Amino acid sequence: MTLIPWVIPIRLVDILEIAFVAYVLYALYQLMRGTIAVQIFVGILALYIVQLLVTAADMTILKALFGSISEVFALAVIILFQPEIRRLLLLLGQNPLVRRFMQSPARQERIEEIIVAIGDLSSRRIGALIAFERSTGLRSYVETGAQLHAQVSRDLLVTIFYAQNPLHDGAVIIRDARIEAARCILPVSTNMKLSTKLGLRHRAAVGLTELTDAFVVVVSEETGQISVANNGNLVSNISLTLLEEYLQDALSTKLHPEADGAVAPVPAPTPS
Repeated sequence: MTLIPWVIPIRLVDILEIAFVAYVLYALYQLMRGTIAVQIFVGILALYIVQLLVTAADMTILKALFGSISEVFALAVIILFQPEIRRLLLLLGQNPLVRRFMQSPARQERIEEIIVAIGDLSSRRIGALIAFERSTGLRSYVETGAQLHAQVSRDLLVTIFYAQNPLHDGAVIIRDARIEAARCILPVSTNMKLSTKLGLRHRAAVGLTELTDAFVVVVSEETGQISVANNGNLVSNISLTLLEEYLQDALSTKLHPEADGAVAPVPAPTPS
């Protein structure tokens, strides 16, 4: 009797599918790493293992209980992992091929006025939080504050963040060289890797950049130090010269929509 060896044919499409699934899982891991979503995922995995044991042991009541839970499992996962899913979709939307079709032209931001204003705020140790809209719209955050729709100017920015001004508490959102709103509420990051010494301004800056592609500048009220947040990273204590370079790089995609679309990322923060 002739033994015919079993040969499993491997198609190119199978290799591509495995590579794609591996990339998606790796991307999800990168998004969840250092967040509370890791603990939620571990809890869900533990429940799944318990369900397998219950099914194997043929426990009737528990099988019925887990069966009812599994009916709403997909909806629960979407709700629990909503921030991570949004970030994954945002990364897909930031792909250069996608951005080439979605990019819209924009006016030159008045960077010099902004730099002078931030330098003034820093020297006076006046706390500030300024978010620059890029390709991802920030309308939902604009609507949480007082809408201004005013031209960017040094005097206006300094006045907004002056301690006696009722608009100083919150973020200013800038779009196309215009201050869209002040006193805006931004999402606070839950990243457990951030330093415990960071205040709400810095955590809000990181939180917005985790959910959108905005570029955020923070001025510390305690020290006057200038920090920038981009792509979920925070770099602290930078000079005005370096800030200007970061702003030019961060806004270059909007200033030159015909470019390949890769915005220069802010370097990862150094341990403090």
